[in-house]
Amino acid sequence: MQRRHFLGISAAALLAGCSFGPRPAPPVAATPPTPRPVKIGLALGGGAARGFAHIGVIKALEAQGIHADLVTGTSAGAVVAALYASGLDGFKLNKLALTMDEAAIADWALPFGTRFGGWLKGEALQNYVNRLVQNRPIEAMKLPLGIVATDLKTGEKILFRRGNTGQAVRASSSVPGVFQPVSIQEHDYVDGGLVEPVPVDSARSMGADFVIAVNISADPSAQKNAGQSGVLLQTTAIMGQSINKMALARADVVIRPELPDMGGSDFNARNRAVLAGEQAVSAVMATLRQKLEQARLQPAGTVAAQ
Repeated sequence: MQRRHFLGISAAALLAGCSFGPRPAPPVAATPPTPRPVKIGLALGGGAARGFAHIGVIKALEAQGIHADLVTGTSAGAVVAALYASGLDGFKLNKLALTMDEAAIADWALPFGTRFGGWLKGEALQNYVNRLVQNRPIEAMKLPLGIVATDLKTGEKILFRRGNTGQAVRASSSVPGVFQPVSIQEHDYVDGGLVEPVPVDSARSMGADFVIAVNISADPSAQKNAGQSGVLLQTTAIMGQSINKMALARADVVIRPELPDMGGSDFNARNRAVLAGEQAVSAVMATLRQKLEQARLQPAGTVAAQ
């Protein structure tokens, strides 16, 4: 009898402990972060005729569904940036490249030996750009546009965000000794490559969360310098090397078209330059997508891991 009573009590205790007691709450699944919009900035660097590679980069990015929200440009990059910001896509830019006559942007300064020494005035380049953008000022472009130039007197960078588009591009492209400086509101401006060869920081200052930098500058040691213009372009490239390395380190992704033997004045190699731009995008596309996805999952105000 006692044994039966003991078994009954044990069974009741077991049931009470196992079936009717409080149960632990199920684990709460972590909510995955919601992707946020990321403002993509495209920073196009200088490099004279090598700038045709920028067109290949834009074509390849668009083919992958990647479109810039703003664009900055220096020197040759300023030319492409202005046309791209005006609404011309990669294929239209490519068509322009194929039909472009070098004489359309070359206007000789006569007599030679002005007080600044440039033998190209640059007015032809200014008119060429303004015609293609339908004379729209910088602030009226379809994409926010920033064009980098250098104040000849102070050596400071200027980021043109308003005003005559062709004139700003001309200022940004005015390599000392090749083009005459451009006078704007009583200031003389020269090549933006002296202060920001690839305008990464300018893109950040315009609000870019994610900067894709396109570096078309060549290793100076690998270049063949034909004539005085080649020497002057080489000098500019050497001067910008250290600045360029620091700026590119602050970009999220750097695209480097491979054109080791193309000189800055070699307009005949434009097709090869466009192709090199496309190939350079293919080489970094996996990394670009990964970093872009990381940026979209990060809180606003942070920068994707380099």
